[in-house]
Amino acid sequence: MRDMDNGAGPVRQDALRSLLGYNFKRSYMRIHRDIRATLAGFDLTQRTFSVLSVVAETPGISQSEISRALEIERSGTVVIVDGLEGRGLIQRDKVPGDRRAYALTVTSAGSDLHARALAALRACEDRIFGTFTPQERAHLRALLDLIQNEEQPDETQ
Repeated sequence: MRDMDNGAGPVRQDALRSLLGYNFKRSYMRIHRDIRATLAGFDLTQRTFSVLSVVAETPGISQSEISRALEIERSGTVVIVDGLEGRGLIQRDKVPGDRRAYALTVTSAGSDLHARALAALRACEDRIFGTFTPQERAHLRALLDLIQNEEQPDETQ
């Protein structure tokens, strides 16, 4: 690191700043910090909020389906579901005909918490993306969807 006190000048990052991945990571770090702080007020993390959100929007979903949808290891999903159930935010109901499976549903307390946390996250995003027009936000969402859904070619072959 260069010493700014003795006139060495600013640290250059031209090569790094030219890389999209580097810029995504730096942006993610800023966004993640604000989201983490927002969700902490509800005693939630991004993962617990994500699971609660999927259960709220997909009543009767199984833990396996959550694991696949959110790309979380099954064991991690079990821990999160146990925690949410312990807080009275979701409930497990046996699936008729399958003794091993449970259908997850959100409780009224879970639905209320989800709605309040979602509103807080929307306000957080408004602070972060407040200078973006609605069209720019939609465009960014579409570009991010492309990255998430695009089958990337294996460049090692």
